[in-house]
Amino acid sequence: MRIDKYLWCVRYFKTRSLATAACKKGHVRVNQDIVKPSREVYPQDKIQLRKDQINYSLTINDIPDSRVGAKLVDIYRTDTTPRDAFEAQELLKYTKSYYRKKGVGRPSKKDRRDIDDFTSENE
Repeated sequence: MRIDKYLWCVRYFKTRSLATAACKKGHVRVNQDIVKPSREVYPQDKIQLRKDQINYSLTINDIPDSRVGAKLVDIYRTDTTPRDAFEAQELLKYTKSYYRKKGVGRPSKKDRRDIDDFTSENE
C-alpha cells in the first residue's frame, strides 16, 4: 500500500490529498528516509511523521484494506511517540492564547471593556 493511502487509512490525515502534500513537503519518513507519496509500505516499517508541530513515530503492524474506524486503528499501527511531544503541544496552546501583540487587529472583548472603563473615568 502507498504511504499516503496508509496514513489516510489509519486516520493521521483527514484526506488523502493532505497526506500526499505532507509527503511532498518532506514531513514523512519511512525507515529514516524521506519518501514520496507513492512509496510502498510493509509491516514492520517505521514511520516518522511531522504534523501540527508534533513528531509522531509509529510502526506498521498490518496493512488495512481500506480506511478503518478510530477504534480499530491500533490493530494496524503501534504508536511510539514520546509523551513529552504532546506535553509541549499543550504548553504551546497556552502561550498562543495568552500573548497578542499590541496594536495588531481588532480589540478583544476584554480590551474593549478596558478602553470603555478608561474613557468613562476621564469624563
